[in-house]
Amino acid sequence: MFDLHNNCRTAVAIEPVAAGTTGTGQVGNVIDRQGYGGVEFVLAIGAITSSTATFTAVVKEGDATGAMTSVADADLLGTEALASIGAGARVDGSTEKVTTRIGYKGHKRYVQCSIVNTATAGTPVSALAVLHSPSQAPVDNP
Repeated sequence: MFDLHNNCRTAVAIEPVAAGTTGTGQVGNVIDRQGYGGVEFVLAIGAITSSTATFTAVVKEGDATGAMTSVADADLLGTEALASIGAGARVDGSTEKVTTRIGYKGHKRYVQCSIVNTATAGTPVSALAVLHSPSQAPVDNP
């Protein structure tokens, strides 16, 4: 039986906050994945008041924290499009007030997930990084 509790670590990628300025959104914290085989980003998007607003997940990677570039699709589990919320009618649990996820399986040490929105919005957003497949287990529970 797989024991997730002792084989993962979590880190805040985006603290819960309003989505913010158009075209900028919320830039995620850089996550150091040293000692872990992959990262799953879990995004939470709250109530959206505009049917035209979009919230796009953007995943970046790098060997250094100041040199982040977009991740190749082959190094993602799922797609940025599937982890994003498009424009349209808002329905609780499907197009607002939802969680989405996207995984990273590449080999760069640092990864980052941001949420970019198309309308200045007070919509609450957040993201959690779940680092998994540790090189040494069990992982301490801080």
